[in-house]
Amino acid sequence: MRWLMSLGERTRPDTPRYAECPAPDKARALALVDDFAHLFTVLREWREVYGDELTAWAIEVEADSIENLPAELIDAWEWKGDPIRIDSERGGYLRVSDYRDAPVRHRISTRTASGLPLWTAKP
Repeated sequence: MRWLMSLGERTRPDTPRYAECPAPDKARALALVDDFAHLFTVLREWREVYGDELTAWAIEVEADSIENLPAELIDAWEWKGDPIRIDSERGGYLRVSDYRDAPVRHRISTRTASGLPLWTAKP
């Protein structure tokens, strides 16, 4: 199992904590890493590119390559279980929210800008 992380979209200025969770084929940035801790290295790089305050969504997946993600994974992204939300906040702080014990995943939208910068991290 590996970790797949998608850059969230904060599309509601009136609700600063709201962040959409785009599907892998719609995300502005996507990362596939071997270990959960490697997600934080990717987040540090994303902060340099996308700004200090951002949100990312991560789940464990069975995938060998970020370029060839299984179609079933992309199709089922909105309903996939075990999401982890990571918020990068002012001052360099991170807030990690684990929704794996939540009985129902809230509906999310996959509307984002086009383009897909690929990020990977290996030990």
